[in-house]
Amino acid sequence: MAGQPRFTIISAVYNVGRYLPEFIASIEAQDFDLSRVEVIMVDDGSSDDSHARLTAWAQRRPELVTVITQPNAGQGAARNTGMRSATGEWVTFPDPDDIVDPNYLSTVDAFATAHPDVHMVAANRLIWNETTGVTSNTHPLFRFFSHDRLVDLEDSETSFHGSAPAAFFRLDVLREFALAFDDRIRPNFEDGHFSSLYLLHCRQPKVGFLKSTSYHYRKRADQSSSLQGSMLHPGRYTDVFEHGYAAILDAAEELTGTIPRWLQHFLAYELLGYLSAYENGTVPVLGAGPEIEAFHAHMTAVLRRLDLEHVLPRLEMTTAPWQRDALQHGYSGQDWCSAHVLVDTFDKTQKLARVRYLYAGAPPTEIVVNGETEVSPRHAKTRDLNYFGRTLLRERIMWVRYTPDLRIKLNGDWAEVAFLRPISKLTRVSANRLRRHTGRPSRYDRRLVERVVPVPETPLAKKARALADKPRTAKKFADAWVLMDRVHDAGDSGEVLFRRLRTHHREINAWFVIEQGTADWTRLRKEFGKRVVAHGSLEWMALMAHCSNLLSSHADVPIMAPTAIATFAEANWRFTFLQHGVIKDDLSSWLNRKQIDLFVTSTRAELASIAGDGTPYVFTTKETKLTGLPRFDRLREVGQRFGPDQRDLLLVAPTWRQWLVESLAVDSQRRSSSDAVLDSDFVHQWLDLLRSPELAELCRAHGLTIGFLPHPNLQSLLPRLDLPAHVRPLSYDGVDVQEYFARARVLVTDYSSIAFNAAYLNRPTVYFQFDADLVTKGSHVGRPGYFSYTADGFGPVTEDTAGAVDAVRDALAHGADPQPEYLARIEATFPDRDGSCSERVIAEVLALRKTDRETQQVPTPAGRP
Repeated sequence: MAGQPRFTIISAVYNVGRYLPEFIASIEAQDFDLSRVEVIMVDDGSSDDSHARLTAWAQRRPELVTVITQPNAGQGAARNTGMRSATGEWVTFPDPDDIVDPNYLSTVDAFATAHPDVHMVAANRLIWNETTGVTSNTHPLFRFFSHDRLVDLEDSETSFHGSAPAAFFRLDVLREFALAFDDRIRPNFEDGHFSSLYLLHCRQPKVGFLKSTSYHYRKRADQSSSLQGSMLHPGRYTDVFEHGYAAILDAAEELTGTIPRWLQHFLAYELLGYLSAYENGTVPVLGAGPEIEAFHAHMTAVLRRLDLEHVLPRLEMTTAPWQRDALQHGYSGQDWCSAHVLVDTFDKTQKLARVRYLYAGAPPTEIVVNGETEVSPRHAKTRDLNYFGRTLLRERIMWVRYTPDLRIKLNGDWAEVAFLRPISKLTRVSANRLRRHTGRPSRYDRRLVERVVPVPETPLAKKARALADKPRTAKKFADAWVLMDRVHDAGDSGEVLFRRLRTHHREINAWFVIEQGTADWTRLRKEFGKRVVAHGSLEWMALMAHCSNLLSSHADVPIMAPTAIATFAEANWRFTFLQHGVIKDDLSSWLNRKQIDLFVTSTRAELASIAGDGTPYVFTTKETKLTGLPRFDRLREVGQRFGPDQRDLLLVAPTWRQWLVESLAVDSQRRSSSDAVLDSDFVHQWLDLLRSPELAELCRAHGLTIGFLPHPNLQSLLPRLDLPAHVRPLSYDGVDVQEYFARARVLVTDYSSIAFNAAYLNRPTVYFQFDADLVTKGSHVGRPGYFSYTADGFGPVTEDTAGAVDAVRDALAHGADPQPEYLARIEATFPDRDGSCSERVIAEVLALRKTDRETQQVPTPAGRP
């Protein structure tokens, strides 16, 4: 129509005043003619300054902006209100806390002009981390945007689009079929339902996927966006299924007589997202309650309407293969067992192989055969793959004696044995090469082996190779044990164990690695001289080339697989995870990916949670040992030097939050945070406690200093915090951190495992957990494990400042020791505090080099197959 706007931008606004200036700026920065654009901002009952900001914009740009105000009714209802006033040829629905590229509208206009038959135009979506300011292409469907292209969904069944904010819709189609958002679908999939319903009304729907312009989705620092918090909304498990997934399937059958494959792919992607979010801990999720029971019933009903056997193998989404198996078989109600077993890890010394397979329902009958002899596994467990309180799959994990003719029979049939072994510096893997590494390969091997891009050898690597090959260097570093804590600091179990080795086990060729120039480097270098090697140096590279055992309190990539070493040498060392705390949460999604030869634990409950049957970890009794943390030896020694009258600290020591810091950079263990964190609820809550007049008066009355020791990942905040004068900031750099715990009259923490340090010394603890809904449901690292703070914790659990202060008051009034209830828990957790943790670890590391026959009794053959 003559004079018709090309685009209508409709945005539903609710309490996002602080984000509106950036949104407005991104609209006004468009290189498209804004006289051909109308902007309709619907204020959905905001209680902040959103309405004032919108009104000011409309007054400044009346030819561009219209503001509509309505009582709060939800995002969908607000968008529907805006649609009724829309006149543009194309309509889009950006969220007012996000921004778009300057070429956003012009790129869409050019594409729509070049492809007049297109029904929807979709822009690339980027994740914009507000905390760090970093934009990343981490959306799971970014591969759809490899280049600008027009896709016929009937011909390209794996492509789909369900984001209304990053899409453009034809107004004539919206009007013809009276399409609207269903505001019953909350807190998510409102967009997906609307977009899919729109496409179902288009004959042979065609979508333009644009790589050349991007929509920037803001990941808020305070986790407050609807998407970030959606997994905690009960509607995600009920209404989304009833009014969203099931309703769109009904609409598809009514409109087309079938369920198009592109829609099936979309729903499979959505449902896999639940399993992925739960397992990976990327967002907080509900874990129990009537909504979860309804969720499993809804999942079963929706999955029965999808052709999963066809769709799942073709779904273009990066996800763990067992999650697809869980979706396909965990809800089927039928017993199932995978047709192959995977041999993925070898212990050359003990001649053992780790064998794994999945099953659902009843466990299969299992026979392991070496040659013609039936044998028993040396170590075995069954791990549960649990999602939202229900075990959908189980994985059988066995360490068995390996021979090239290893065979396994499941339910009476010989399973196909597949090998998975990392092969470096190759772009193609031949069957001969694979056979030399793993024995006779099967057909399945070729599907498992990934092509690897070779790593170019750097000049430094060439020098390191030359140094490592020198006879003197080989002698110097022969059979070296390399000990570390973090790359940039020490003071944990790595240092404690190194000291023990240098004092009592000089026959072991022990070295300590740390970054040069740090406070701990200076301290340790002065004491141990050249036995302390600079991380990243030429000497360090030569040392790692001869390393036989790497032992560290951390299992991050810079420790276990440093890039510099990969450029010239294979990682042939055995890795011992000393740990930097007692594991109480479920960290399996992080640790299961690690190649750990020895896994140190400190309590019987912790050992059972890692190696026991029914746990989510892949580690068995082969890797996992009960020794205690080496640093507990040092902690015990220091603690005995500080009697009750010498305990002069109220130690306030919160742990970090994953959403407040940047991801680790390559080969770094340092994390930083932006100034936006200073306005977070986390900082406000802890500052409220530290500034409490009542807490200050308590400490004055008992002669205590308040010491604030944030987690190492948050140490960079200390100079930027406005701490009261009576609060002493404490650092981890170059100090004996164990003295902080020894001097503590009371420890105040939140979820940190350092509470086990205080417990080991019989120091009272108070838990301050104001954000338990986020942290304990997956927004931080891991999920709740075997440990309950209320049932197993070493002190009272509080949720606000007043409660925390009262708990500190009670602890101080009771005396130097924890109250009887908590003292009993401590004694049950640590029955033996004997100062021998380091010696037990050393003995277990030495046992790694023993053969299977030396470490275990060989089982008697059980007969022939």
